[in-house]
Amino acid sequence: MKKIKILVLGMLISMNLHAQDLDINNIQLPQIQRLQARRTIIVPDIMGYKTLKCDFHMHTVFSDGSVWPSIRVEEAWREGLDAISITDHIERQPSKPFIGGDKNSSYEMAKNLADETGIILIPGGEVTRSMPPGHLNAIFLSDINMLNKESWREALQSAKTDGAFIMWNHPGWRAQQPDTCLWMAEHEELYKNKMIHGIEVFNETEWYPVALDWCIQKGLAPIANSDIHGVAEYYYDYEKYLRPMTLVFAEEKTNESIKKALFAGRTVAFFADILAGQEIYLKAIFTESVSIKKVGKSKDSKTEKFEISNKSHIPFKIEINSKKSELRPNTTIIIIVKEGDNKKYKVTNLLTSSKTCLEETLP
Repeated sequence: MKKIKILVLGMLISMNLHAQDLDINNIQLPQIQRLQARRTIIVPDIMGYKTLKCDFHMHTVFSDGSVWPSIRVEEAWREGLDAISITDHIERQPSKPFIGGDKNSSYEMAKNLADETGIILIPGGEVTRSMPPGHLNAIFLSDINMLNKESWREALQSAKTDGAFIMWNHPGWRAQQPDTCLWMAEHEELYKNKMIHGIEVFNETEWYPVALDWCIQKGLAPIANSDIHGVAEYYYDYEKYLRPMTLVFAEEKTNESIKKALFAGRTVAFFADILAGQEIYLKAIFTESVSIKKVGKSKDSKTEKFEISNKSHIPFKIEINSKKSELRPNTTIIIIVKEGDNKKYKVTNLLTSSKTCLEETLP
């Protein structure tokens, strides 16, 4: 009996000591929290410029979006972007009865986090009118409230005077152009008065080939934006595609360098594995991403073998002599060319117009 009492006493002492080691009020389990990691998107720098990944069209609760401004910065950081502009609607704010502030509030609320995470946050807003002229974003504004004018002409003139970059949003949006995507007299007026500097050739999930032609013909910057209203990760399939973005070729990763590059038209629209823009930039991206070398010749000299490697995160779709190959990110493929066959090939997802793509020749 004495032995049993000693054993029980020992167990109680052991349990008491163990309880002292454990905080029974609050035990931290950080292992169940999602790892906060930034995605690295490898797109080469070209022509002496830094290639910056940008999205210049998105919304928050300060217009008709469903997220707080800081969420846009967090998304941009996680998803590998370098610069964003929160462009809440000037005219539409269904959440106004529940939140205060003015047109600068979303920018001001997100700016500190952007600075902390290294995301360049560009102040901007969206002038939202019926067609014509439709919706236009103005970014690099000193005061977004200046867009709050009754006349869209006055709003855009104020933006121009302030040195803003102005882009025409979703020109082929069927809610405003249900049949044909048209360049109207009002757009010609804005263009001649230097109040359109770029056009979205891609918006959200819509691609407008005719808008790319306008950009090439008129020397405007081709833009791809998300126009995201909800949570980006809920909306886009990141297992298959990178989020839509505008590649900007800037001298430095700074607000002013991005602005300078946009006005110079140094951009390429990147969306759904497609790159759309001026041939000079598409060729430079392809050349810096891909290496091609001849690796063999058949004994009878009737075929040549080429090894093609891709060190970027951009997939390339190559067509040569009616044969199609896909060069996925960080992969190598072999292409065999018969004697007498044409060595010229097309990169069919690098679009230089609505009907043309980049063309190169094997060495």
